[in-house]
Amino acid sequence: MRVNWSVWKHPFILLNSVGIAGIGDFIYLIAINLLVFDMTGSAAAVAGLWIIGPFVNVVTKFWTGSFIDYRSKRKIMMITYIARGVFIFCIPFSSNIMMVYFFLICISIAKSFFVPSSMTYTTQLVPKKLRKRYNSIHALTSSGAFIIGPAVAGTLILMTSIKDTLFINAGAFILAALLLLFLPDKEAFTTKAPAISLHQIKQDWTTAVQFLTAFKYVAIVYGAYLTTTIFSFAMDTQEVVFTQQVVGLSQLDYSLLISITGIGSIIGAFLLAIFTQKLSLQLLIAIGIFMQTVGYLFYAFSWSFFSIAFGFTVLGFFNAFLNAGMMTFYQNNVPTELMGRVTSILQLLQSSFQIIFVLMVGVTAEVIPLRVTIILLAFGMLILAMVLIWSVSLPSKKRYFEEAT
Repeated sequence: MRVNWSVWKHPFILLNSVGIAGIGDFIYLIAINLLVFDMTGSAAAVAGLWIIGPFVNVVTKFWTGSFIDYRSKRKIMMITYIARGVFIFCIPFSSNIMMVYFFLICISIAKSFFVPSSMTYTTQLVPKKLRKRYNSIHALTSSGAFIIGPAVAGTLILMTSIKDTLFINAGAFILAALLLLFLPDKEAFTTKAPAISLHQIKQDWTTAVQFLTAFKYVAIVYGAYLTTTIFSFAMDTQEVVFTQQVVGLSQLDYSLLISITGIGSIIGAFLLAIFTQKLSLQLLIAIGIFMQTVGYLFYAFSWSFFSIAFGFTVLGFFNAFLNAGMMTFYQNNVPTELMGRVTSILQLLQSSFQIIFVLMVGVTAEVIPLRVTIILLAFGMLILAMVLIWSVSLPSKKRYFEEAT
């Protein structure tokens, strides 16, 4: 495969930036879980870490889109990287758990600005004909971060300490921000950005909702995909309990399962990055969602380490197919001038339902067996997968999946 470096120069720098930040995210995740547990000795305090992100999204997504769409996406990405690095650097100096949670909330706020900005800037920077391959390579870097991040975190913690690991982690985000200095701004604003006000937020919401109403097909397809992520998130929060208490595996077995999932993700993403141009967007999405659902069904009905390992390998392998396909579909069909607002609204709904589903699963697991709850979620995901596959297979909607400029 010949690579035109003049075309790939800027996407390559962006991939390096988000790749370093992705590894930093996993180092941070491991270190902060250990730090909070060391400080409190409470499993509930550690579990609370999983709620911070969705909760912050619910609070901030009302207005982040109104801020992002009128300002430089590259500069917002740089500022959020630096903010995350600074707040991570401050965590080791915290004298109590409340200060730690305060910094974690600040980090989550920065990330809530980063995601829509990054989505929009990537769409602006990467030409349409390169997006599918770019997203495939990005899936590979994300899968690599899933393996490399925890491994680096474990090594750093063993060689130094949790606090020193966080200091190094902060440096990774600063490096990711510096790489963005070598990329261009892709927009020139000739007027002053409007002030954030209730009127402006309402107006921007109206504009975004009008777009989603006018392009119902885009909203339905991407909405179905986001709903599957809500189902998978609800199942993932119960993984430890399900594998250990229901199936009877040990903590070591569970750690091995996570590694197997990561290896499956890397292999799938690597093959996708090589052969992505041979596969259509419809095929990527259809194969990805169907096989990921098959993996969760194996997981739901599993009875041993090997049956869960097979399910995890399948869903890990095909996760890259689904994400690359859906990301490209979204980038090709949502205008960049609206993408910050549209993305923020969709993520607000996603986070709200994530919180509701996690609470529902926690309550129902006390009433009915956890296996039954997981099976119901897996079958719900299967129904959504069939709807999504049918939707992307409609011949009349083929224009939404065109990849040529």
